[in-house]
Amino acid sequence: MTMIITMCILAALFVFMNAGKASADADDIAGEIRGFLLDDDWHFDYNDESRAFRFGVNLSCKLKNLNYFVPVRDDAYIVYAVSPISADSDDRELMSTMCEFVCRANYGLRNGCFELDVTDGELRYKVFVDCEGDQLPTKDVIRNSIIVPAMMFERYAPGILDIMFKGSSAEEAVESCEN
Repeated sequence: MTMIITMCILAALFVFMNAGKASADADDIAGEIRGFLLDDDWHFDYNDESRAFRFGVNLSCKLKNLNYFVPVRDDAYIVYAVSPISADSDDRELMSTMCEFVCRANYGLRNGCFELDVTDGELRYKVFVDCEGDQLPTKDVIRNSIIVPAMMFERYAPGILDIMFKGSSAEEAVESCEN
């Protein structure tokens, strides 16, 4: 019984201490992202209705560029960096190899992951940024959430292209990217 009373008191204290604290919402988060992009001289579009940013990034690899889509939610935002080329979803062997490649490449990644849409072959890299409560993202967090997908595509693009155009195995492709 004492334990239950203690838990209730702690819960009431938590609610009391956090009462009146404004929590971040989508507009606040979007404002921080917009500020970063403007300060860093990025060219972007923002759709107020869908609360999403769109922009592109040039790469220094054979893939050449990525298309970014950044939807903002009330307590988070997600960075999707989408490859301009897709795997042929009608080629079952290729799709199987790409699925294995994504699994092998993702293993051990610390920030984000590759995703493969098996219905159309779209390949993208996703980073989720939690902004729960009053946690607005800092400029460093925003920068990292945008740069990490570009870095991952620069690192793994040669393997992706080897699978798509040279018929490499997933294991060979990932190994060549990670060594």
